[in-house]
Amino acid sequence: MSEYQYYEFRAIDRPLDEDEMDALRNISSRADITPMSLTNTYHYGDFKGNPVSLMERYFDAFLYVANWGTRRLIFRFPQNVFDVETAKKYCDEESLSLHQKKDCVLVEFVSSTEDFDDDMEEGEDWLPSLLNLRGDLSRGDFRALYIGWLSTLNEYDRDAEGRYSDPDLDKIIEPPVPAGLGKLSGSLETLAEFL
Repeated sequence: MSEYQYYEFRAIDRPLDEDEMDALRNISSRADITPMSLTNTYHYGDFKGNPVSLMERYFDAFLYVANWGTRRLIFRFPQNVFDVETAKKYCDEESLSLHQKKDCVLVEFVSSTEDFDDDMEEGEDWLPSLLNLRGDLSRGDFRALYIGWLSTLNEYDRDAEGRYSDPDLDKIIEPPVPAGLGKLSGSLETLAEFL
């Protein structure tokens, strides 16, 4: 089994300047860096940068896919356009978390499975299909957060009939159910598949 890790960062609100691109090249000389993105695929070794720190400073969206089952999606928002208090109701700090920084809020979705999938989809095609979620979230459409919260239930055991059998599940409080879950956009369907 060969290793596969895919990193993709996107600048949406503003392009990177030359100094910022130079700083990013110091982190990864093999990365494809443009004024709007940084992408890199690893088959050995690891990315030297910290995705959360890079998101805080340079980028508005981040996606990570590894062939051992880990997937991450992070969106960056200015503090004044994101309802942090409502969003916290959906977070469990493992599968879905908020990182409050000085000037921004980062929303992070994480999915990890122990099942290695040799036919796993690679990372290159995911982020373009998920970018609309950033705008939805900034407008207060928290369906993506609800889907992220639902993905946290995957860690609980189910019996043969599909019922949850873990006693800790009784302690979980369901967050507010957003309107419109009956009709998902393509981006929301892609998020559900990604997680």
